[in-house]
Amino acid sequence: MSFRRTRSAKLEEQTRSHAHFTQTESSLASVSTNQSHASRKEHKLTHFLSYLGARNPLPATIVADDVVWLMDNVAVRGPGGKWEAEFVAAVFDQKPSGKVVDIVGDIASKVGLAKGAREEKTIERRIGPFVMEILPGRQVKVSFNGSAPLKLGPGGRNGISSDIRRVPKSPDGSVVRSTAEVPMGVMGLLEMKTVFAEPEGWAVISGMPELYSNIQDLLSPLAPFFYLSASPYNLYPFLRGFRDAYYPHGQLILRDASWMTISGLLSNLTLGTEKYKIDRIKKIRSWLPRRKMICIGDSTQSDPEAYDIAAVGIKEKNEPERFEKAFEGVPR
Repeated sequence: MSFRRTRSAKLEEQTRSHAHFTQTESSLASVSTNQSHASRKEHKLTHFLSYLGARNPLPATIVADDVVWLMDNVAVRGPGGKWEAEFVAAVFDQKPSGKVVDIVGDIASKVGLAKGAREEKTIERRIGPFVMEILPGRQVKVSFNGSAPLKLGPGGRNGISSDIRRVPKSPDGSVVRSTAEVPMGVMGLLEMKTVFAEPEGWAVISGMPELYSNIQDLLSPLAPFFYLSASPYNLYPFLRGFRDAYYPHGQLILRDASWMTISGLLSNLTLGTEKYKIDRIKKIRSWLPRRKMICIGDSTQSDPEAYDIAAVGIKEKNEPERFEKAFEGVPR
């Protein structure tokens, strides 16, 4: 495994070198995405206690000009057969960074667009989730399936909370909805869905739309789906809409790394993906230890190396030797 991780790291370095990532990162304007408006909203005590993460004894509440994202999840049977699920929430300030115009202009110039080009609106819309200011130390209240109240968080310094919570039982394969209990004016993704997974059988991680209907027909319509990506959680609204349009419902598992500059974003997207994916795959396996998994990916983001745990379908993009090494010992 150490050899494979070293090989994966070399592939990352080669990709970054070939595409001149370092030069591009150093040439981007040093514009922080953590501006003063959120800082003014954050009391000094809230700021200090947010370093304690989930152990924060005095979490801040959600207020009317916040943005809350509730992320869909999958419920599994934990110890003793009780249902539980990982609930992930993120909290931001509604007011975007005051430097959005500068960031958009800088990116536009790097890709050769003239100042004022209509494509700048597209860049602004797509960069929006990356320049919203995170609000650490917040606690989110959720009404699970319209009845069971849950408290999530408080979030850590990256504005994200992750909690394992017991949930009322529901039939295998059922989908229940939950909503955030927040003041009027709060924006974001205030509703989430939870799929109740069968404890045994097959599960699918990632894939292509053309395969999914066949997989469901072949295996079970109740099989849970997990979508594992090294993409940052800031892309959750876009990816959720894409999943709903083309794929079966399932839990999106995204990277929770944070950054303070736009140049740092590129590094987060291109480094350490194999280690991240292996960690998240182990987490999924701990939730459903008796299920068999089908892992479907491509040759990017260290999928072959990370998926060295099961039979894998990979779209070949690189040298065959890479896949021979990555899948050594895996049944054909």
